[in-house]
Amino acid sequence: MKNISYKNTVITDGFWKIKQDMIKDVTLESVYNRFKETHRFAALDCSWKEGDPDCPHVFWDSDIAKWLEGLAYILAHSENEKLEKIADESIEKIEKNRDENGYYNSHFLVTGEKFTIRNEHELYCAGHLMEAAVAFYEATGKKLFLDIMCKYADYIEKVFVKEKSAKFVTPGHPEIELALVRMYEVTGEKRYLELSKFFIDNHGDNDIDGLVYNGCRITYNQDECAVRDRKTAEGHCVRALYLFCAMADIAYYYDDKELFAAAERCFENIVNKRMYITGATGSTCHGESFTIDYDLPNRDAYAETCASIALCMFANRMIKLNPDGKYGDAVERALYNGVLSGISMDGKSFFYENPLTIDPDFNNVNTCTDGGKRFPITQRKEVFDCSCCPPNVIRLIADIGDYMYSYNEDTVFVHQYINSDAIQGDIKIKQETKYPSNGDITITVNAKAQKQFAFRVPYWCKSFTVNKAYKIEKGYAYVDISGEEKITISFDMTPKFIKANKRVHDNAGRVALMRGPVVYCLEGKDNGKDLESVRVDVNSSFKLSDCEFILPALEAVGYQEKESEMLYFEATDEYDEIPLKFIPYYAYANRGETELLVWVLKK
Repeated sequence: MKNISYKNTVITDGFWKIKQDMIKDVTLESVYNRFKETHRFAALDCSWKEGDPDCPHVFWDSDIAKWLEGLAYILAHSENEKLEKIADESIEKIEKNRDENGYYNSHFLVTGEKFTIRNEHELYCAGHLMEAAVAFYEATGKKLFLDIMCKYADYIEKVFVKEKSAKFVTPGHPEIELALVRMYEVTGEKRYLELSKFFIDNHGDNDIDGLVYNGCRITYNQDECAVRDRKTAEGHCVRALYLFCAMADIAYYYDDKELFAAAERCFENIVNKRMYITGATGSTCHGESFTIDYDLPNRDAYAETCASIALCMFANRMIKLNPDGKYGDAVERALYNGVLSGISMDGKSFFYENPLTIDPDFNNVNTCTDGGKRFPITQRKEVFDCSCCPPNVIRLIADIGDYMYSYNEDTVFVHQYINSDAIQGDIKIKQETKYPSNGDITITVNAKAQKQFAFRVPYWCKSFTVNKAYKIEKGYAYVDISGEEKITISFDMTPKFIKANKRVHDNAGRVALMRGPVVYCLEGKDNGKDLESVRVDVNSSFKLSDCEFILPALEAVGYQEKESEMLYFEATDEYDEIPLKFIPYYAYANRGETELLVWVLKK
């Protein structure tokens, strides 16, 4: 099965058009300005010397690369002469300052020897530069960046495969593996695919050399076992999920069933035992990592924005190997919740971490320092020392067309519900909807060769209607098509309270509210203080009300224990009835510092 590319998919209206326009009109330039102010773009000159301020960080190249990649996706559908000129100038700097052998890294070119320190993002940065080069070439037709990265990839092959002169075998941070696949896809050079497979095959097959990074287990580097032996998702979440992306890619191109089975085991482990209701992953700041099954704390959840993005990338790749609705479900869950919470409604500031509970009092100096517990920040920031998340959000939202449609010789698949026009050869698709404001969707499809049309039935939907006879198979409803067909679908979007598995001890006796794919939350701005003590009746009815955050708010009656000055007192069933207003989780922390609660006590 193949995906219809973002290049052939235009987002025309609605929720995601608003988000793409925000990226195009605000976020790209805002992030550029922050990266310029923090000297990231200046570092491309490779002019830093010992004693100078602002030594380039080991990951700065990746920040710029993801920004360039996101810009490329936007340029594929609209012009921006100012930012395209900045991109051209940045690429020219890379060309000018690279080694004669093709090597480029703004940190290691000025500070140290090449390919000696596995964990310092060297191959990771190379991978992101390659992905940016592919996207820029596809969007603009300009080949300079791609040519630069081809020479770099050739040099990496020489050092790691032919000479074996590098001080390590596998990267400490997976990324180059999936980037090399994209290089193969655009150039047709199979050696790039083979180089990706080389790195994949060598994970877990070389000396770990006793590396324990900042006290973290060796799983941090995703090198504790061979990829085909993996049974669970371990270690640093983003590193793990990027590795799984590459595993899926290699399984696809080499028809490697053993590798697919390993990727599938990891996917199932994540979504069934190690994923937040928001599609976020990462239970601890210690190593930014997975921990154990069902360990999903809310207040100190790490839940890195990049990890939700990586889950989307991984699941989207698995669709090509196995058309199962569960992958599109995972994409949808993460997109509307764990990803979007990472960017402010004005598109200018970001969360690195995305907790599910916030009480600002817990974030005071006495709690957060001097050996106390560490909690995530309560307000988004325009830039971080490690600013991987802002440009990652840019490139995902700009590239969302890649996540919507697939096809094979028999069937056209719809994975996500977004206003759009798509074309692929003889396949033409027009989707019209206000989703997720409501569940009504009209899709006009004209696919001469294909005989079936399949649309994903979301995991949260218990009833739906469609204007044609259908059969359900692995999360998709299949209908027969002939020539041009208009298919109307209506998903029931009645709000529902959701409970967690009993093994998720942090959520015992609590429920979370969802409407369609969107997780809702309580904020102190609407509901006062002490949200942890609020209770709800799971049989409550809801009123939709206007909201400043695109989607409607949900209003219901709630309950709260009567006020007392005593620390301990006799328990009763007496509660005050209070009005509650739930807003989309992705919109929290846009109105100043306040309490946040996703999982609410059940009355």
